[in-house]
Amino acid sequence: MSVNDLDFAPLSPAEERFSGWRPWIGVTTAAIDAAVVMLVVAAVTVAYHLAVYHSLGDPRTGTELALMLASIFVFTNLLRGRYQLANYLSTRRQAASAFAAWNITLVAFIAIVFMAKIVDQYSRAVVLVTYLAGVPVIGLARSAVVRAVSLASKTGRLTAERVFIIGREPEVMSFVSRHQPWNMGFAIVDVAFLRSNDARRINDPAAALKADLTSAAARCRQLRPDAVFIAVPWADQETIDACVDAFMNLPVAIHLTPERIMDRFDNPHIVRIGSLASLRLTRPALNPVEIIAKRGFDLVAASLILIVTLPLLLLVALLIRLDSPGPVLFLQRRYGFNQQAFRIVKFRTMTTSDDGDVILQARRNDPRITRIGRFLRRYNLDELPQLLNVISGQMSLVGPRPHALAHDHEFQRKIALYARRHNVKPGITGWAQVNGFRGETDTDEKMARRIACDHWYIDNWSLWLDLAILLRTVFSAKAYRNAG
Repeated sequence: MSVNDLDFAPLSPAEERFSGWRPWIGVTTAAIDAAVVMLVVAAVTVAYHLAVYHSLGDPRTGTELALMLASIFVFTNLLRGRYQLANYLSTRRQAASAFAAWNITLVAFIAIVFMAKIVDQYSRAVVLVTYLAGVPVIGLARSAVVRAVSLASKTGRLTAERVFIIGREPEVMSFVSRHQPWNMGFAIVDVAFLRSNDARRINDPAAALKADLTSAAARCRQLRPDAVFIAVPWADQETIDACVDAFMNLPVAIHLTPERIMDRFDNPHIVRIGSLASLRLTRPALNPVEIIAKRGFDLVAASLILIVTLPLLLLVALLIRLDSPGPVLFLQRRYGFNQQAFRIVKFRTMTTSDDGDVILQARRNDPRITRIGRFLRRYNLDELPQLLNVISGQMSLVGPRPHALAHDHEFQRKIALYARRHNVKPGITGWAQVNGFRGETDTDEKMARRIACDHWYIDNWSLWLDLAILLRTVFSAKAYRNAG
């Protein structure tokens, strides 16, 4: 990309008209949210009363319920800052955000009617069905609005911000080519290049910089953009200070363009602790609340599964003893959270119990696999004893599958960020397994695809995702693919 590829033409009348909608985007999206909630309440109320009482029900009560839920939902989103245009330019995590706000809405509604002593005025069945119906409807509606706004911004029909870019030519062009601001609703009104380090002006670079900034500030004032982006390396503090001082007197937002390191991360964040401000590139995979929630789910679910499957476990143990000589259980060292070694517990499915520096992976039709072992591996039953690892806190029900230490050491040398999979507890099942990536990893490519799934799981974790993976482990055909 070159300077000539950039178009700084003024906005067309149509674009000016659409850009005038920017202040109203929040109001419009809030109104859409309220309308969707009220429609869900109305549909559920009418359907329920027709099915149970063969009437339309009390319209006053239905209207009150719709207004309360819609008001709480919109207010919750307002507090979370969801009605800003920037939130509608990306489809990432939109459904999850709407679901979180909907959960808060239900809890707040229950608290309000309880404190007001008006619980009996509203049908519990209608409230429950409204909540369940609202989960997919609100999520789909939010996704549709986001896609419409995002498409409008990318096609120039809606301008999120009109921006003025200043910096030295290499940094400006690098920023523009990497991020393509026009695809995020930005309209570049002009670019000003700093030429104070040109050979012809090196005799007095300070004066040259001042002249460049004076000219740029004058053009910026005339063009009246919403924001100024300073494309200067962060290490060049003197030039950044001069640019900030030049534009502080203009009614614009001032941004520093991101350094390349930030392109690697989805959510870099400014963190302030006292007088210290830092740019946080990553955070732990799970925060303390999420850790407690996941651990609680693991304990309850693993204990219930263990109790329910106890007769099956005893039967499998008996079949293993009758099928081949050797122990019922197979213990092997694996890496857990933060690469802390532990011994995983599985039903023995092979005639060998390797746990050394060199371990040969099980292959399809491997002669070392016993007759009962082939059946157990085919239906994932050999993994059930790992419920003990889950209850003891060494594993989770869902997470990246742990590998033998010998294999961990091998693939850590070959695959970048392989060890990042140890930032959460390993799981009995995982996102990679339910997508068919199980069994022998005889090539680096197969392992890389499995690790990519593990990283995706870490970046997108939720309790609902864990539950979905558990269900797919049992009911999806992919989860049984490539069994050893």
